[in-house]
Amino acid sequence: MGKIRLATEWLDACAGCHMSILDIDERILTLLEHAEITSSPITDLKHPPADGVDVGILTGAVSNTHQVEAAKEMREHCKILIALGDCAVFGGICTMRNFFPKEEVLRRGYIETESTHNPEGIIPDEGIGILTDRAMAVDEVVPVDVYLPGCPPSADAIWYVITELLAGRKPVLSGEVLKYE
Repeated sequence: MGKIRLATEWLDACAGCHMSILDIDERILTLLEHAEITSSPITDLKHPPADGVDVGILTGAVSNTHQVEAAKEMREHCKILIALGDCAVFGGICTMRNFFPKEEVLRRGYIETESTHNPEGIIPDEGIGILTDRAMAVDEVVPVDVYLPGCPPSADAIWYVITELLAGRKPVLSGEVLKYE
């Protein structure tokens, strides 16, 4: 059997889940013996290839129109989709914005934060996605095949899920795999 093709994308998130992917440390060399990483935020290739991948991994909540399109693109181009991390699985901390109107969120983020220098009070409207009405878990936008919660999930849990998929098995998440420290 040839190498599986794997793509990752990070949506509305802090990058902690992708850092946990990197935390598999030297096991990444073993992974690369069995998998080709076609696209990822940690590579120069940002979109899954048009001819598809075996495994797609989404981290982060879906909070704007660009992320809706990225989630749909990943689902369309992968056989198995993993929602990795609490934001992707449940919406996570990103859903805290759901308690406020979009206009208030944008005003606070682009005008009122203590570290923002924006005397003109400009809220960008080009080049960024338009906020969705609420931040959502990935499965509120596209079907998900495997859920791996955690903030972030441990490198061992990520390794377990990937190696189970490499072996042709659907990961069963229980016990130590779901241990949070």
